[in-house]
Amino acid sequence: MPPEALRDYEVGYGKPPRHTRFKKGQSGSPRGRPSGSKNLKTLLNEALNEPVVISEEGRRRKITKREAIVTQLVNRSATADLRALKILLDTLREIEGQSQPDCPETPGFTAADEKVIEQLRARFLDVRPDDRKTDPG
Repeated sequence: MPPEALRDYEVGYGKPPRHTRFKKGQSGSPRGRPSGSKNLKTLLNEALNEPVVISEEGRRRKITKREAIVTQLVNRSATADLRALKILLDTLREIEGQSQPDCPETPGFTAADEKVIEQLRARFLDVRPDDRKTDPG
């Protein structure tokens, strides 16, 4: 007897034979991703949102690691650390670009901002360690 004669249902795309279908309560990937496992983005967000205790002006405050990193980055940028300044400016450009997705032709910085950036760049590039004058007295 041909196998088609025994079936009372149609077999085809999206309709596998009954004997190969998953049983009720059985997963399609029994050894797949375990429940409760986290991806890298989740782990990173959790780590950055952990609280740390800092001392500021003689007082102890609790802030997130994310806030501490941003504060340190801004403070190091203010002390003429070129690497920190570059990271900060790149981050600002990226954030401003994300806040205005409708206007891709709009620059991230205004003309005044660009002028300040150029002045900072010129000042930092003109000051080299061997060019600094030391006070003989």
